[in-house]
Amino acid sequence: MTRRRKPIDLDELLTEGGDSGAAPRVCAQDNCELPGEFRAPKSRDNVREYIWFCLDHVRAYNSSWNYYAGMSEDEIENDRHGTTFWHRPTWPLNGKRPGEGIRDDFGFFESDAETAAGAKTAGMDSETVDALAIMKLSPPLTADAIKRRYKELVKQHHPDANGGDKLAEERLKAINQAYAMLMQSVGP
Repeated sequence: MTRRRKPIDLDELLTEGGDSGAAPRVCAQDNCELPGEFRAPKSRDNVREYIWFCLDHVRAYNSSWNYYAGMSEDEIENDRHGTTFWHRPTWPLNGKRPGEGIRDDFGFFESDAETAAGAKTAGMDSETVDALAIMKLSPPLTADAIKRRYKELVKQHHPDANGGDKLAEERLKAINQAYAMLMQSVGP
């Protein structure tokens, strides 16, 4: 013998009636005898529990209800920011800052200072110019400036700091070669 399922009533689901045998709700407003067909949240902290109103009183309640009442501007901004990202933490991908790691073959993102640095490297050989580009330096160079930049780049591109990434290892090799070349060009 097969049993038939009760058909699903969508109106019943939306109004959370569920129990057709129960007595109808009465509007929660004082001195109102109309049926409470429309729900409204009890408070900001308890938005999953409802107060039931008739149509006129739910309109009045909703027009006067303010989710952000009693919050400071900072609390409101933090709540709005958290809501934007579903209250989940956010961070840059791979720990990099925005714009870092973009390959710029056509020089769209070069600043005027980088363009001026190109004029300073006019008399140098191509290997030295490449080493300067890898180290992101511009002349005039000092041994201290090269060492300082080298330490920054090693911390940033070391494979251990990048989860054993093979590309980071290759970048570090290029940085080491550029450092050696620039230190030879500066001298002792």
